[in-house]
Formats: sequence, C-alpha cells, structure tokens
Amino acid sequence: MARDTFFCFGFGAIGAGLFLAEAHRSGNFGRLVVAEVVPEMVAAVRAAGGRIAINVAHSDRLEATAIRPIEIFDPARPDDRERLIEALALAREGATAVPSIRFYRSEGPGSIHKLLARAIARRGSEPLAVYAAENHNHAAEILRDAVGEECPGIEGRPAAFLNTVIGKMSGVVSGREAMARLGLAPIAPGFDRAFLVEAFNRILVSRVGIPGYRRGIEVFEEKPDLLPFEEAKLYGHNATHALLAYLSARAGVETIVEARGVPGLVAFARAAFIEESGGALIARHRGIDPLFTDAGYRAYADDLIERMLNPFLRDTVERVGRDPARKLGWEDRLIGTIRVALSEGVRCGRYAIGAAAALRAVRPEVAPDGAGAALDSLWGDAAGTPEERRVVSAAVGRGLAFLDDWERRGRPPIEDVYRAGERS
Repeated sequence: MARDTFFCFGFGAIGAGLFLAEAHRSGNFGRLVVAEVVPEMVAAVRAAGGRIAINVAHSDRLEATAIRPIEIFDPARPDDRERLIEALALAREGATAVPSIRFYRSEGPGSIHKLLARAIARRGSEPLAVYAAENHNHAAEILRDAVGEECPGIEGRPAAFLNTVIGKMSGVVSGREAMARLGLAPIAPGFDRAFLVEAFNRILVSRVGIPGYRRGIEVFEEKPDLLPFEEAKLYGHNATHALLAYLSARAGVETIVEARGVPGLVAFARAAFIEESGGALIARHRGIDPLFTDAGYRAYADDLIERMLNPFLRDTVERVGRDPARKLGWEDRLIGTIRVALSEGVRCGRYAIGAAAALRAVRPEVAPDGAGAALDSLWGDAAGTPEERRVVSAAVGRGLAFLDDWERRGRPPIEDVYRAGERS
C-alpha cells in the first residue's frame, strides 16, 4: 500500500491538519496530492519544495510537525488540471475539505465533480474511497450524484463516497504578529498563515462497502449509521461550543479558554451538554452505541469541554461565534438542540440562554418580548409549524430575560443563578 496516492481537495486546516496529516502518519501513501484554488498558497508551498508545517495543540504542549513534500495543483490552470487528473486516476483514497457542498460543482472545467468524474472514468476496476468532510449530513451522497452526472454508470464502479463526523477543532491563524505571539510555525517558510489544530483524531466515517477494500487511514472509525453521531456533534459539541462563545462574548473575553474565568460558565456549559443535549439524545438514540448512555455521554461531554478549553489551541470567541444568524437557523446547533430537547420532553433552558446571547449578537436591541419577530426574520417561512415556532421563540425570550437580569446583577456565577431559578 505504500506506493498509493492520497488526494485532498482543499488546503485548509482540516484538509492539511487532518487528512494530509493522517495520510502522512499512516505510512500507507507514497504521494500526497492537493487541489487548491488560492494562487498564493500554491506558490508558497511550491517555493518550500512541498514541505509544510502544522501546529498541533496537545493538552500539555504545542508541537510543530512537518509533513513530507506534497504535490499541490491549482485546478483553474489547464496544465495543473491535467496533472491533477492523472494523480486522481492513480489514487486509492482521498477527501474533499472545502468550505461547503456548494463547491462540489461549478461550470468551469476545474470543478471538483468534473475532475473526479474524469479520473474515475480512467480507473477501470481500481477501487477508490472519498471522504466528504463538508458539514452536511448527506455530503457524500450529494458529491456522488454530482460526479455521477459526469460519469454515467458510476454505481457499477468500486468508488465509495463516505460521510464523516469530524469533531476535530482547528483553524488558520493569519498575520505574522499573531503567529509570533502564539509561537506558531508558518505553513511554509515566510508565509503569513499557520495551521493550528488539536491532536484529536477520532473521526467517524460511514462504511466503505467495497468488498476487500482496506482504508489507508486506518485510524478513522467506521459506523453503519452516522446520523446519531452527527446529531451528537451538532447538538452537543457544536451547540455547547457556540453557547460558550456567545456567553463569553457577553462577559467581554476574547478566547474560549478565558471562559474558565467567567464565574460559573464552564459548569453552566457542562450542565447544558450533559443534562439538556445528553438527556435529549440519549432518549432518542439509547441502545445503538455506548455513547448514548448516561456514562458514555457524560464522558463525551467532559472530554470535549476540556478540549475546547485547551490553552494551547487558543480558539477565539470571534471564530467560534462567527455568523450568529446562520447558527440560529431552525435546524442548526442552538435552535436545533432546543427543538430536539422539546421533542423528547427535556427542558432546554441553558441552550435557550445561549441562543439569546447569539440573537443579541445579531439584533443588539431585541427585547424578550421581541424574540419571536426577530427569530422569524432569520428562519423565514419554511421553519416548522406556527406552534413549534411559538414555543421555541418563547424559550429564547425567557433566555433574553435571564440574560438581561444576569448582566444587570453584574454577572454572578451563572450556573448558580440558573439553578436557583429552577428551584424557585
């Protein structure tokens, strides 16, 4: 397997810090090939002879790791595009790690779906597994269908498109001053950007389904049904991370690790994770996996909160809380968690307070009795029944009232205040 090729569309923190890093670490690939559309990134990596650095945040240290030379191509350039297709045709495994499933297809000849289709058409009976890393429950199916439009008969070929649940926290740090302050190695010498990722690599993927196929990145864990784990990530990991970010912002701190200094906030987030998210998802998925037990979900929550607060990761409140309007979507992390909890008869007041803080980031002037109108303007007409919308909006309205009272009182320990309110 050591002569196999691994490819990745997208050279961001997940593409480089997860897929290329794990392909490199596995020792099962002789070539690492990247498709990247940012010309200055391509130029910087080529100038470094293909050698790149990734900064890994462990629980006790920051480590700069080097990845042996990669081949990087810009699919917008005809010469690069042909060389990329040649490499894809030889690959046994690869990934897409682009910002959204919207990037799977475009009209240009360098579109991901067209490149994959041309490569698969050349492969004959050689198997291929492609991890779809975009944050969508059906990303793999969408990618497969797009490729199939350009490659008729793909159903009969040994090409597997795999969904993923990626709980790895990562980011790109820009600017030499910020990189120097954090002690980060640049992606390539002299470049003004750095990859910073946590050491975590327990990634879940859907089953390959190709008889006799053995994945080169062996550390990833296959599951027969990813949906429950996708819900745990969105309504547990993502929801709690967002709650920490928006309440930290209200307390005036800049990094997630500083949430430790906001009285009661870490305890508040942990209780939300275990009691509200956990209570709802265990009720929904009990029995399918040890994760969905009281002990399993508590361990999951405790591990994730410690990772979120990793002082070497230095995740910023601004990055985690970016785009609050989207994160208040009807099916997204905060409102989605409230809806799941309500459907399972679980009280979800803490996430409603997190949603209230997010709503204040979008509409600073909104009052508790205006939550419904403000949320309606974000949700549009397609979200839920009128009664569902009313119940969720009322919960967020109560969250706004709590937030106002908490701030008016000088932000006393938030979990203590919340518990006292529950008992009254």
